[in-house]
Amino acid sequence: MSNDRVLDRDRTALVVIDVQEAFRKAIDGFDEVARQTGILIQGARALDIPIVVTEQYPRGLGDTVPEVAEHLNGVPRLEKTVFSAARAEGFDLGGRDQALVCGMESHVCVNQTVQDLLAAGITVHVAEDAVSSRTAANRSAGLHKMEQSGAIVSSVETALFELLGEAGTPEFKTVQGLVK
Repeated sequence: MSNDRVLDRDRTALVVIDVQEAFRKAIDGFDEVARQTGILIQGARALDIPIVVTEQYPRGLGDTVPEVAEHLNGVPRLEKTVFSAARAEGFDLGGRDQALVCGMESHVCVNQTVQDLLAAGITVHVAEDAVSSRTAANRSAGLHKMEQSGAIVSSVETALFELLGEAGTPEFKTVQGLVK
């Protein structure tokens, strides 16, 4: 029984978009989004979920912030100048047909990535508490557009518990510790 409305750890890839240093002072709620992104990455690693990370023009916007990068040991960063991560050279979900998306900015790179993934037949879940934009209005507009286009707006905790599927496992204890 397959249900696209619920994330499945064997079908999901995590897509982390442009959580970079230059956005720190410009983005509404940046520190919380970076913290939530770190939780998602740690959860994905505990559940053996592939992770794709992009950086928009890192020479100008800087590297992935340390509080996110510290959880990415061995995960390469795809440098891009296109807004949609799905159009970046080397972007690959590894055959997964569900994507859990987070990052910057809700109304630009996150939105365009989600639109391209949806057009490619990928089921997309967006972690609402792990995306933002320079303004609350743009964050909201991006989330609304993605949802209207068919993406499922969720949260970090909802996504991680869907991916877990059950309690009583070593992964459950890890994830429970991350979200507490």
